[in-house]
Amino acid sequence: MRIGLLGTGPWASLVHAPALAAHPDVEFAGVWGRRPEAAKTLAAAHGVPAHQAVDDLLADVDAVAIALPPDVQAEYAVRAAAAGKHLLLDKPVASTVDAARAVEDAAAAAGVASVVFFTVRFGGAQGDWIVEQAERGGWFTAHCHWIGSVFTTDSPYAASPWRQQKGALWDVGPHALSVLLPVLGDVERVVAAPGPGDTAHLILRHEGGASSTVTLSLTAPPEASALGAGAELRGTAGVTRLPDRDGPPTAAYGRALDALLAAAATGTPHPCDVRFGRRVVEVLAQAEEQLLR
Repeated sequence: MRIGLLGTGPWASLVHAPALAAHPDVEFAGVWGRRPEAAKTLAAAHGVPAHQAVDDLLADVDAVAIALPPDVQAEYAVRAAAAGKHLLLDKPVASTVDAARAVEDAAAAAGVASVVFFTVRFGGAQGDWIVEQAERGGWFTAHCHWIGSVFTTDSPYAASPWRQQKGALWDVGPHALSVLLPVLGDVERVVAAPGPGDTAHLILRHEGGASSTVTLSLTAPPEASALGAGAELRGTAGVTRLPDRDGPPTAAYGRALDALLAAAATGTPHPCDVRFGRRVVEVLAQAEEQLLR
């Protein structure tokens, strides 16, 4: 499958492009970016063309991988789907519910495959753990924490305008939901409260009757973010915890590419498709509404 990359930022350069170039069943077909010089630099690093116009790239590929801010991603995802291109999207798929639904509708109308890349969901041991716990069932409650120091260190992602605006809820909140929703079921009710900085605390009631709590932050002191991310489930099977990551994000991205190839070849939607991505945006939007009161 010929796949073009939309985006030239740190995540595109460090994860998307190397994984696209390394995948044995993918032809990395080119790069487009809102900054032409950055697109040329990234494309040259992988020996692929840099396209001046999105339409030129779309005419030359079977699918697009998008590494753009969520509000921009939604616009170009709709455009790509309308051109009949399969979609490998990043989380969150959009910054509003309406935009997420527009991407979902465009993909459905065009009959294209879609996969949303959540690093944990496509992690090796972590992804397997999520599937195992969903099959096991009997969960009573859960807690997730995604606590980082992006805005209190020299992280390359700290300058991202959308992260500065939307904070931890929208940046790492999708990761927590990508663990909780498959295991505990859809969310029926959300209660959200702010903490220091961009910290957000969520209480979720799931359709199966279980409840979960989530703590999210990108503004924690470095000393407070040492354990990073984690999830714990408690139920009839006892207590189990999300395994540590056992590989780099590029390995997880390779599995997301595998999922897109399979969905495109078989016509069978992947559980992490744009419909799931839209549902994540709906939950985030409900929480955000409460945080902004």
